[in-house]
Amino acid sequence: MERTDTGSTGTRLEGSAFSGTSSSVPLDIVIVSYNCRDLVSACIASLHQAGAVRKRWRIWLVDNASTDGTVSAVKARFDGVTVLGRASNDGFGVANNIALRQCTAPFVLVLNPDTKVAEGVIDHLLGQLRGWPDVAVVGCRLEQADGSLDLAAKRRFPTPRSALQYFFSRRRTLAEYSNPEVAPEEVGDVDAVNGAFMLVRAEAIGEVGLFDEDYWMYAEDLDWCKRFWDAGWRIRYDGRVSVLHLKSAVSGKRRSPRLNWHFHHSMAIYYRKHHAGSSWPLDALVHVGIYARLAQKTLTDGGATLISRMTRPATDRTQA
Repeated sequence: MERTDTGSTGTRLEGSAFSGTSSSVPLDIVIVSYNCRDLVSACIASLHQAGAVRKRWRIWLVDNASTDGTVSAVKARFDGVTVLGRASNDGFGVANNIALRQCTAPFVLVLNPDTKVAEGVIDHLLGQLRGWPDVAVVGCRLEQADGSLDLAAKRRFPTPRSALQYFFSRRRTLAEYSNPEVAPEEVGDVDAVNGAFMLVRAEAIGEVGLFDEDYWMYAEDLDWCKRFWDAGWRIRYDGRVSVLHLKSAVSGKRRSPRLNWHFHHSMAIYYRKHHAGSSWPLDALVHVGIYARLAQKTLTDGGATLISRMTRPATDRTQA
């Protein structure tokens, strides 16, 4: 398979033994946590129930300076988990890269702490990935707590047109965003899968590089998939198996002003990196749209949060 140098600015592996050819570990699993002790404990417990110890999967937990006792709780409960506690929270990509640089298995699973993995899911996807030598990443169906599909499980890349449509009329672009050509329970190539569950070939990471650390949070998974495609690799979705994704369980249903900023700022970074330059009026329009939507979301989410607090019973407000 012919490869091309895409000139990606993503953080690259330098001097890493990432080929995995000499590793006795078949799979490295990387989880990043921040103040989600109970969620990440349940996630790791599900991996153990799925046979992580028996199958010699290596689990890495990178904790972004949690204050809820995550590190001590995981160390006390689980043997065989490599816990890397950090003194600061420098974002999702930075934390993942710290563990990824130390991985030596031929495959790596990037996994969110708000997921639960049933037995057989990882084995199935590993078997598929081994049989698809030109596939860099495989994802699966992500089901939310109510059983509905997490639409980000299989996505199309945003374009200037779809980004503007998304801002002005979100409903019209919903089908396009969720890659309707591949049904939720089918198998097929997609532009991108969700960073909550990305089973990745180490060889492809060694070629394309790690997560781009310019993204503090959000869109780094989209960017990674774009770079894999640009280098000649494929991204595959397998909806025959599913993982529970308790979406927003860590960040909350309404993003804080800080997370709202990072979400929209990451959209702008992605656009500048992969689409900008052909038309400065279009570039300006997209950026105005992104940051106008940031302002609107900050006001509406902030107002909704304030109203929610004011309408709670007095006993609840005193305990919050």
